[in-house]
Amino acid sequence: MSLIKKIFIPLILFNLFSIIFFYNAYKYYSKNLPNIHEIINYKPKTITKIYDKNNNLIGLFFDEKREFRNINKMPPTLINAFISAEDKNFFSHRGYDPIGYFKAIISFLRDGKLRGASTITQQITKGFLLSGERTFERKIKEFILALRLENALSKNDILELYLNEVYLGENSYGVVAASNTYFAKDLHQLTPGEAAFLASLPKSPDQYNPKVYILNAVNRRNFVLKEMFQNGYINEKIFKNEFKKEIITNLSNNF
Repeated sequence: MSLIKKIFIPLILFNLFSIIFFYNAYKYYSKNLPNIHEIINYKPKTITKIYDKNNNLIGLFFDEKREFRNINKMPPTLINAFISAEDKNFFSHRGYDPIGYFKAIISFLRDGKLRGASTITQQITKGFLLSGERTFERKIKEFILALRLENALSKNDILELYLNEVYLGENSYGVVAASNTYFAKDLHQLTPGEAAFLASLPKSPDQYNPKVYILNAVNRRNFVLKEMFQNGYINEKIFKNEFKKEIITNLSNNF
């Protein structure tokens, strides 16, 4: 048998086995899944603000610190920071990242551990409809629900949901609340480095909290800045300037 046949035949068999396996897994786990209408019809809890007769803010009431913001009113730098940090192929994939899944499968086969590999769309389905446990079953369900969500909503709608819902530490949900919490600024006032810092938080808000782990926070912020630069969202001058800056927050004056 030639070398080509020795390689080609096992490859065909492996691909055939993979297709059969994933087809049956898709059919099996498609049953009794949560309804994505819970996401489509989502109405986020927001902050209630109380003003006096002179329009001065005198009180805030909330279960979760969140202010909803339309995606069209968010600055591109902030959006690009989150895309770079969480899912750089967001606008080109259909809800899942094939390369990420391949790496996750290799990791699982090698050491028995499931790595993330979740797109922004998958993170939404996980946060709304599924548990946070890392199991093979949950990853399959996450994959199926992500496909359904991508068919039901536009990319901008999905991104708007994510940026208004994502937990960013310090009891802040969504980018507007987090911007106020950490920097006492509106989104349009954020520097690229501050936007990159906020985008660094979804991975682990506690581990990248600058009050406790400032070195972790700076390193993760700088990783996001590097991704933004490599993806063409900021130029080299901005990248180098922001990379050298300290992270100065407003955590002592949270609203």
